[in-house]
Amino acid sequence: MQHIRRELIAEQSRLRRTLDSMLRTAQQNGWVPEGATMTVRNGRMVIPLVAEHKRKIRGFVQDESDSGKTVFLEPADALESNNEIRELESRERREIVRILMELTSKVRPYTEELKRAYTFLGIVDFIRAKAKLALEMDANAPHFVQKPLVDWHGARHPLLLMSYQKQGRNVVPLHVKLDHEERILLVSGPNAGGKSVMLKTIGLIQYMFQCGLLVPVDDFSTIGLFRNLFMDIGDEQSLENDLSTYSSHLTNMKHFLLHSDKKTLFLIDEFGTGTEPSLGGAIAESILNEINRSGAYGVINTHYSNLKTFADRTDGLVNGAMRFDAEHLEPLYQLETGKPGSSFAFEIGRKIGLPKPVLDAARQKLDRHQVNFEKLSKELEIEKKVFQDRNAQNLQRQNELDKLTEQYQTLKNYLDTEKKRLLNEAKAQAKELLREANAKIENTIREIREQGAEKLATKEIRQQLTDFSSKQLKEEVIVPPKAAPVNEVEVVGGVITTGSLVRVKGQNTVGEVLELKGKDAVVAIGDLRTTLKVNRLEKVSRKEFKAATGEEKPRAKLTGVDLNEKAVNFSFNLDIRGRRGEEAMVEVDNFMDDAIMLGYPELRIVHGKGDGILRQLIRNHLRTYSQVGRMTDEHPDRGGAGVTIVEMK
Repeated sequence: MQHIRRELIAEQSRLRRTLDSMLRTAQQNGWVPEGATMTVRNGRMVIPLVAEHKRKIRGFVQDESDSGKTVFLEPADALESNNEIRELESRERREIVRILMELTSKVRPYTEELKRAYTFLGIVDFIRAKAKLALEMDANAPHFVQKPLVDWHGARHPLLLMSYQKQGRNVVPLHVKLDHEERILLVSGPNAGGKSVMLKTIGLIQYMFQCGLLVPVDDFSTIGLFRNLFMDIGDEQSLENDLSTYSSHLTNMKHFLLHSDKKTLFLIDEFGTGTEPSLGGAIAESILNEINRSGAYGVINTHYSNLKTFADRTDGLVNGAMRFDAEHLEPLYQLETGKPGSSFAFEIGRKIGLPKPVLDAARQKLDRHQVNFEKLSKELEIEKKVFQDRNAQNLQRQNELDKLTEQYQTLKNYLDTEKKRLLNEAKAQAKELLREANAKIENTIREIREQGAEKLATKEIRQQLTDFSSKQLKEEVIVPPKAAPVNEVEVVGGVITTGSLVRVKGQNTVGEVLELKGKDAVVAIGDLRTTLKVNRLEKVSRKEFKAATGEEKPRAKLTGVDLNEKAVNFSFNLDIRGRRGEEAMVEVDNFMDDAIMLGYPELRIVHGKGDGILRQLIRNHLRTYSQVGRMTDEHPDRGGAGVTIVEMK
């Protein structure tokens, strides 16, 4: 085989050199088309010539161009070489066939082993392909349960994920849960808000997992098993089968109704659309009721308000919404369960530039109930955004507080350590001082004895000892300041009961016991009410109480205010539209009292636009509060001049 191929290569080189020499001669004489090169026709190497010069070179015409202006000539000098090449190519093919036949004969006894190896390699290659796909998608193996269940965290659409990875973008993760109590999720929200992508994400991930693939969800997710996966996504209209868009949807719904059971997962996009809205909504509600009775699990996208209301009052169904930034009119692509979403049709229409008269006329034509529903959904979205921003601010403040607390604790530990060190140094210095003093006294006594107790010498030695003591005290001793005198309150003793006048032990603070709770006592101290341990209190006489407080008798018992209850029931949004001036003032005063007591930094008062009388009246009244910092109009998308934002100091 090797020598045949060597001969073939050598013969092709000789033929190429021969034809190349003849082609250069023909080019010099202008017999070939411009830019022509050697080529192969009918398995033989030829040179192209202009048809009118084909007789200038002896040879055989193997082919011609479609226009007939160029012929492909095999020169006579190349005939033998071409024949030799064709013969060598035939020999090469025969040799290949012979080798393959001999190889096949040797391998034939091992056919079964090769089949098993081939199958094994196929399985290994399939597993490796699944692993490479899982690595590319950052996929995991969630906890598997052999029952219908969807409890996913951080789910991402596989195709969207891989596409975004190439662009350096991130996919917003999806959190979805379908269990026995909430089997069917009804998702609403604006167009282009991500509802269809969410639906396809659920279907694709579930199908991938049931095909044995790892899926792009967080590893602490839980995934179940479904026997049937039904989907109605997109438009299946067909001219061949005489099906319109709505007819195709109804055909799918018929299949769902006939075959849905407790092990079915169905996904329906744009449920009920394609026909007159009121009729489509009614039929969709009936179909949804029947599917719910079957016990099936599923996710449905819709814009119909009657379906949202039906899901809210029906067991097994739960509303959901694709979140939307109502202020900037941009989708957030986040699924939120528990409440329906608004379509934000008017807001999106205003954003893209629809004329205001057209939008106003549409609002007037809309059903009042629908207007209120959309308004409530929008207000809830706005309030949620406000609270989220405040929660973020509170979290930041909490982090700052934690840092300050840590710094304080570090400083306290340092001061405690430094205090111990200083005390130890002071004790050591005191010991040294005492030792020196003792040594000085002993020396003084010895000198007095040695001097024979002479009067003058003894006086000098004693003066030296006095000077030494004064010097040491001046350098080493720091006299603490005297505490201010405290007027003690006389204690009469006795058992403390409700109504007793008491004093806090170690203090001159006196008050009245309002209530006993086991070992604790609720005590009124002035205008304050506090809870103290009974063993920290001492009973005093009414005379002593008067002397300490200057009051003839204790003030009336405080009823107290339940701040927790007020905080739960308080809303930073006050709506006084339609109120008369006096009624509005009373509500505003009560509203401001609660807000000041609870410490709200920002309030929202909805008074409407109208002639602006109520607005001006409210703002003039709010200026009388020293706690009010400034007042501004709400953002135009959230009420404008019809709403006053009150910022507290």
